Amino acid sequence: MELKWLLCVTLLALGILAVQAHDMDEDNDADDVVDIEDDLDDGIEEVEESKSETSSPPPAPKVAYRAPVPTGEVYFAESFDKGTLDGWILSRAKKDDTDDEIAKYDGKWEVQEMKETKLPGDKGLVMVTRAKHHAISSKLYKPFVFDTKPLIIQYEVNFQNGIECGGAYVKLLSKAPELNLDQFHDKTPYTIMFGPDKCGEDYKLHFIFRHKNPKTGKYEEKHAKRPDADLKTYFTDKKTHLYTLVLNPDNSFEILVDQTVVNSGNLLNDMSPPVNPPREIEDPNDQKPEDWDERPKIPDPDAVKPDDWDEDAPAKIADENAVKPEGWLDDEPEYVADPDAEKPEDWDEDMDGEWEAPQIANPKCETAPGCGTWQRPMIDNPNYKGKWKPPMIDNVNYQGIWKPRKIPNPDFFEDLEPFKMTPVSAVGLELWSMTSDIFFDNFIICSDRAVVDDWASDGWGLKKAADGAAEPGVVGQMMAAAEERPWLWVVYILTVALPVFLVVLFCCSGKKQPSAAEYKKTDAPQPDVVDDEKEEEKDKGEKDEEEEDEDANEEKLGSDADLGNASQEEEEEEEEEDRKPASEEEETVNRSPRNRKPRKD
Repeated sequence: MELKWLLCVTLLALGILAVQAHDMDEDNDADDVVDIEDDLDDGIEEVEESKSETSSPPPAPKVAYRAPVPTGEVYFAESFDKGTLDGWILSRAKKDDTDDEIAKYDGKWEVQEMKETKLPGDKGLVMVTRAKHHAISSKLYKPFVFDTKPLIIQYEVNFQNGIECGGAYVKLLSKAPELNLDQFHDKTPYTIMFGPDKCGEDYKLHFIFRHKNPKTGKYEEKHAKRPDADLKTYFTDKKTHLYTLVLNPDNSFEILVDQTVVNSGNLLNDMSPPVNPPREIEDPNDQKPEDWDERPKIPDPDAVKPDDWDEDAPAKIADENAVKPEGWLDDEPEYVADPDAEKPEDWDEDMDGEWEAPQIANPKCETAPGCGTWQRPMIDNPNYKGKWKPPMIDNVNYQGIWKPRKIPNPDFFEDLEPFKMTPVSAVGLELWSMTSDIFFDNFIICSDRAVVDDWASDGWGLKKAADGAAEPGVVGQMMAAAEERPWLWVVYILTVALPVFLVVLFCCSGKKQPSAAEYKKTDAPQPDVVDDEKEEEKDKGEKDEEEEDEDANEEKLGSDADLGNASQEEEEEEEEEDRKPASEEEETVNRSPRNRKPRKD
C-alpha cells in the first residue's frame, strides 16, 4: 500500500513538472505568431513552406486581405478601405433638454485598422472617444422602397475594449425632404433600428421599426421579441461579429449573428406592442356594482370557538427540566470596563459628558459556561393555539372577478402589410458609449441574399479565417483557460495522472495465472499434473535407492556363496522371496494412472 501511495505522489509531481515545462516552451515560442501579407491586390494565398531551420515549428497559414466588392446591385456598401470618411457626414447637432456641456455631438470618429488586426490593410470606422455623443451618417446610393423586394442589412462590429454600457446599432433614416444629415440627432426620424446594445448585464439585439398609424398618422415603435439565444459572448470575446437583418415582403423576418439565426418571427405576430390594435377594448366608463361579491371563500358564520381554546397561552414557555450548568458565574457580568483604557487628553466633560471606559468581554467568563443571572431556556408551548378564527367555507354569493364590459375599439385598424414601411434614404450611427474604440466595418444594404453572402465571405470571412489561423491549439486554449482559472491546473494534473496511476496499479498489483484454455492450447502441464510429476519423481528416487541396496546385498551374498555355506544360501533364498512381493507392490503403484508421466506430443 505504501508503494502505491508513493507512486501516486510521484505521478502528481511529474504532472506539475510537465506543466511547468510546457509553460517554458510557450514562453520560448511566444514570437511564433501569424504572419500576414500586406497586399490588397492578391486574394487568399496558399500556405507557404517554412524556410526556417528544421528545429523550429512551421509558421501559421498566411492570409492576405482584399477589399470586398459587391457582386450585384446594392443600395449601399462601405468597407472604409480607402482610409477616408468620404461620403460620410459628421453631425454638428445638439441634443434637446440636455446640459450644453454634454449636448454636443462631439464624439470622435476615425478610419483605422483594428488594434490587434490579423489583416493589415483592412480598415474600418472606429468610434474613438468614450462618454460622448457620436453621430455620423451617409446617403444611400438610392432610396429603398418597401414593395416587392426584401430588405437585407448587414455590418460588422468589434468591441475591441469590451463594452460596459453603450450601443453599436445602426439606423435607417426615413426619406423626407427636410432630412439634413448635418443635424442628425436622436430625434431624427428613422424607419428601422438594428444592432447590439448593452448596459450592465442586459445584453440586447435590437430590431425596432416605426409603424405609421393609418387612422391618426402618428408613428409608434414596434420592438421584436427578445431572442432566446445567449448573446453575452458577442459582447465579451473581443472578436468581430457579423450582424444581419432580413425583412421579407411576406412580413417575416430573420436576425442572424455570424450567419446563424438567433431570432425570427413575423411583423404581425411577434412585435410589441402589436402592429394592429385589438378590435374590442374595455369600457373605460363601466364601474363595478357595489354589491358585487368577489370573495370565493368566507368565514363560516355558524362556527363557534371551543370552550377549551386558550387564546392567551404564550407561544414559548420556560423549560422546567433545564438545569443550570456547573461553574456558572452568577455574580460576574458578561461585560466589564476595559482596565487598560485611558481617557483621551482632549476629553471635555462639559462638552462630552462624564468619560466611561469602553466595555469588553469579561475575561473570567472565557473559561466558565456562562456569566450573569442564569435563566431557563425557552421552548415551544405544547398548549399554544393562538387566536381562534372560524374556518373558511365556499361563498354561495361568489360572482367571480369583476371585469368591465367590452366595447368596439374606436381606434381599431388592420394593417396586413406592415412590411410596407416608410422608405429610407440614409444610414446613420447615433450612439453613446462608456467604452471607446468600437470598430464598425463592411456595411451593405441590398435585396439579394447571394450578394450579401458574397460580401460577407470577402470581408468577415477573411477576418474569421485569419483569427482561426492565429488561435492556439487545444493545448494552448487549455493553458489560457487555466491562467484565468488557476483551479483548472488541479483538474489537468488529475486528468493526466489518475489514469496513468490506475493503469500502473492494475498492471503491477499481481501476477496473472494462466487459464485452463491456455494449457489446452499449448499442452503445457496444468498445476495438478505438475504436482503429480513431483510425487512421481520422489517415488522414482526412493526406488533407485532400494535397487542400489539390493545390488550391494547381492554382492555380499555372492561372496558368502563361495564359502559353500548351504545354510546361508537357504537364508538368501528366503530373503529373496520376502523382497519379491514388495517389488511387485511398487511396480503396481508405479503403473497407476496418477503416477504415469504425461505423453509429450
